[in-house]
Amino acid sequence: MRLAGRRILVTGAASGIGLAVARLFAGEGARLALLDLRRPEDDGERRADGSGDALAVACDVARADQVEDAVATAADHLGALDGIVNAAGVDLVCDFESMQPRDWERVMAVNLTGPMLVCRAALPHLAGPATIVNVASAAALAPLDRRAAYCASKAGLVMLTKALALELAPRAVRCNAVCPGVIDTPMLRASYEKAPDPDAAYRAIVGRNAMRRVGAADDIARAVLYLSAADSGFVTGTTLTVDGGRAFH
Repeated sequence: MRLAGRRILVTGAASGIGLAVARLFAGEGARLALLDLRRPEDDGERRADGSGDALAVACDVARADQVEDAVATAADHLGALDGIVNAAGVDLVCDFESMQPRDWERVMAVNLTGPMLVCRAALPHLAGPATIVNVASAAALAPLDRRAAYCASKAGLVMLTKALALELAPRAVRCNAVCPGVIDTPMLRASYEKAPDPDAAYRAIVGRNAMRRVGAADDIARAVLYLSAADSGFVTGTTLTVDGGRAFH
């Protein structure tokens, strides 16, 4: 129960890493507000804590108006906010030459502007000591082929995290980033299942890291838990890489 009584907002909570974070945090005693393009229970999924206590809000994190409303709703429901986990994200695999400006803009809007909007909207509601954990990517530290927009957006998120850590430290708000490697999520599966040779694409993905396997969403959720709990009380502005040994930096 390392998060007993803490009120935490999680974005991207309907699937993948965000859903794993929500489930783990609920088991650790947190009260939750879960944001996603679709509400986490929409497709017959149970709410993260199985009891219906978690508030689910449909929200496009790239839309400032929706973010303001969703965060205000979450803070009102929970009474205040003690933590934020920005896990919403999108990928884009294409040649730089064929990438359209609208593609670049959407990746930046979700992966970089979205966390900024959520953090800004949440600030008046944060009850320090509070935590912000941004889910970036190992692609922020070591680039991937045909993913210029994705790499740039995640690298920007790492630096945004560090800048916020510096600025918000006097307000007792700690800000850290987690950089996952290849993790078994719907987004990862989409990246190789649509390839001309899915098996070869999968082998190439696994071959990027020293451990030669794909990680689980729970691996990242546990890292996010560490940075959200008292265990990391003297940690801010850091980048915790959980990538099976791909980006040794």
